[in-house]
Amino acid sequence: MKNRKKPNEEQNRKISRRDFMGAAAAVAAFTIVPRHVLGGPRHIPPSEKVNIAGIGVGGQGASDLRALSSQNIVALCDVDWGKAAGTFRRYPNAKKYKDFRRMLDKEDKNIDAVIVATPDHVHAVASMAAIKRSKHVYCEKPLTHSVHEARMVAKAAREYKVATQMGNQGQASEETRLMCEYIWAGAIGPVREVHVWTDRPLNGLYKVYWPQGVGRPKDTPTVPEKLDWDLWLGPAPERPYHPAYVPFKWRGWWDFGTGALGDIGCHSIDPIWRALKLKYPLSVEASCTLVNTETYPVASMVTYHFGAREDMPPVKMTWYDGGLRPPRPEELAEGQQFGTNGTLFVGDKGKMLGYTIIPESKRKEFGKPPKVIPRSPGHHQEWIDACKGGKPAGSNFDHAGPLAEAVLLGNVALRPELKEKLTRTSLLWDSENLKITNLPEANEFLRCSYRKGWEL
Repeated sequence: MKNRKKPNEEQNRKISRRDFMGAAAAVAAFTIVPRHVLGGPRHIPPSEKVNIAGIGVGGQGASDLRALSSQNIVALCDVDWGKAAGTFRRYPNAKKYKDFRRMLDKEDKNIDAVIVATPDHVHAVASMAAIKRSKHVYCEKPLTHSVHEARMVAKAAREYKVATQMGNQGQASEETRLMCEYIWAGAIGPVREVHVWTDRPLNGLYKVYWPQGVGRPKDTPTVPEKLDWDLWLGPAPERPYHPAYVPFKWRGWWDFGTGALGDIGCHSIDPIWRALKLKYPLSVEASCTLVNTETYPVASMVTYHFGAREDMPPVKMTWYDGGLRPPRPEELAEGQQFGTNGTLFVGDKGKMLGYTIIPESKRKEFGKPPKVIPRSPGHHQEWIDACKGGKPAGSNFDHAGPLAEAVLLGNVALRPELKEKLTRTSLLWDSENLKITNLPEANEFLRCSYRKGWEL
């Protein structure tokens, strides 16, 4: 006799199949949803190229695009089409725009990722606009123009789950890794003091990279034909065009740039940040040459105090710019270079100048530290890999945000409006609540105001 199914078995089979088909239809209905409803970035397979748009492509942005030229450069935006002309010629098939807001609206379906290489005052507004459209973002340093912006941009990047990278290219270097590995191997013992310095804004004894310590120009020359001055101002307060601000001199002006500390700090403090496992300072204090409400001082010193971290003791970090620097360490041999840009770690058992133990005899005695940090495929490649679902880039906004906050907090300590009150005191920093606790009036300088239509 043939085996026959019992009635209840047949019923169970039919019910199971019906339930399964219903569940499958429900899954299909749930998964076939437009990307803008899901709110996430487009999944980019490793074999596929990333579609990149550039915002600010006439200066550093041009260099970033060249580093990313293995990908698809689909759209370009710059407020000065004269300065951006070379980049436009290099990518003739890319759509051209002057207003990044319009570009992001018009090209939304064509763009996976955006680089932001504008003047500092536009960084956060442009980055946030891209993040809220679920675009991966590469933003030049410093990440933002204000402390508050750094916190908000990093938070948004987490919420929208986009791949990010700040443009401090040295973070991917062998030197940065060696600096960390020496410190972590105990080469100079626990570090309680570190100094970091740059000659900027100076370039030699009498030359300057950009002017600081100067007042606002009073004449109003004609705006160059290919520059849209209103778009260049973006979120900043209105003022007449002047060549004292563009194409690169904007860095020294409070309304547009972040001075020497903002320009170089995210580069040279980053290895210290990693090696000493820093995050938020407890306090910051500053001294400087004459400063006004228009431009940063010609030279300054900013001192940060950090508490104990993991197995590391409290540490004091002092920043110098404008040609200032710490005393020459006695461990340096006669004739050994002590440059106008550098980093000096002071440990309980010795010192390091950059990633080199001093004196030479001690360096030879210690030898090379063990390699415990994976080497980088390249700063820009890290970001591309992250855009395609790889691990987060080395200077992703979860790392770059707190670093930028600390750097920009140093600029708050330099504000001329606070100078008299800060003569004998530090700014005490409550990082959790994003506020200065001992000088309430200083908190207004943690944020930017925005022109209508340019809000964060």
